[in-house]
Amino acid sequence: MRNPPNDPLGSPKADDARSSEKGSERRCVLTGNNGSRDELVRLALSPDGDVLPDPLAKAPGRGAWIGVTKAELAEAIASGKLRGALSRAFKTGQLSIPETLAELTEQGLTKAFLQRLGLEMRSGRIILGSDRIRDDARMGKVAALFHASDASEDGRRKLDQAWRVGRDEEGSGLRGTVLPLDREALSVALGRDNVVHLALVDAKSAGRVAIPLGRLQTFLGAALAAGTSDGAGGDDAARAEA
Repeated sequence: MRNPPNDPLGSPKADDARSSEKGSERRCVLTGNNGSRDELVRLALSPDGDVLPDPLAKAPGRGAWIGVTKAELAEAIASGKLRGALSRAFKTGQLSIPETLAELTEQGLTKAFLQRLGLEMRSGRIILGSDRIRDDARMGKVAALFHASDASEDGRRKLDQAWRVGRDEEGSGLRGTVLPLDREALSVALGRDNVVHLALVDAKSAGRVAIPLGRLQTFLGAALAAGTSDGAGGDDAARAEA
């Protein structure tokens, strides 16, 4: 009856036709570490040799993956480390890396996340309004709970408590995710006024939202921990369906 929140999702490793398969991994060209495809960020090489962010990891052609924060990417660009890593990955030195690549990547990841929220909104899978979220959460009808970055502590606390009650997890410390976006950005994306809190009604929806959110959180340096205020949360069934 109650829908658990959604864990960070699986991932890939080789840049080939099977790149969208669930459960695979990718290797960060800067650190050499393997990580989830759904948390790492893909950089694509255009036909003209421009290196650009690929927030949805769907652009055609060759790609390379990074699993670093915005600050680390900016440092790698400035030091030339990114150029060296991409030259090896793409097997060419003919690369054009924008000085603003870190900012472009953040903008692209943010847009991808907000577009995903917009799709879920149009599909009727998002609940808005503190009173309705509180009531539905208490009845176990909320799969994932989110708060704008400028939501009040008191408002977050009340909805988090209702969510724990509905999930029979009182005393667990379970909290909704505080998003790296304020109410203005969320309101514009969802076409509603003053969106401070929002909830997803099913695990499949939570799984779809968790992917772009996980990438954005990782890039901004936020920990993605299931069931805490730092992550989207989730269960195995949701991961399999997302």
